[in-house]
Amino acid sequence: MKKLISLTLTVAAIATLAACANSNPDMIRRSDTQTMSAVQDGVILSVRTVTVDGSQSGVGGVVGGVVGAIAGSAGSGVQREQNVLGLLGAVAGAAAGNAVERMSTKEEAVEIIVQLKNGDRRAIVQAKGGETLLAGDKVILVTTGGKVRVSRAPN
Repeated sequence: MKKLISLTLTVAAIATLAACANSNPDMIRRSDTQTMSAVQDGVILSVRTVTVDGSQSGVGGVVGGVVGAIAGSAGSGVQREQNVLGLLGAVAGAAAGNAVERMSTKEEAVEIIVQLKNGDRRAIVQAKGGETLLAGDKVILVTTGGKVRVSRAPN
């Protein structure tokens, strides 16, 4: 029983950590500090809400499978039955673990279409941040290490 509780807490911790990995424009990665970024000026043409599909790294499936196997085989009875129940528990746990990971890493985002000063257009998808961006807003596109974020232009 203690092992089951321990593994359940592990699954919860992994799901919580996975949920922290997002594309929030207000969250800057430590590795992006003290680096120079390219900045472009533009105007928003449109903004629409989108959902970024959750990821499946396999961690949720592995942890779910282990928890399911232990839970399935923990009963009393004939060893053969315990083995079969353990296997079924592992399969069901792996499926549930994958689903939990995918749901916990899904996030609401916005797709922003920007027209740059030179006339080029860009589409950027980023998580909803603290700013509400609307069509017609003057913005800057900040590119750091291949990642782009959009924010309102300074006055």
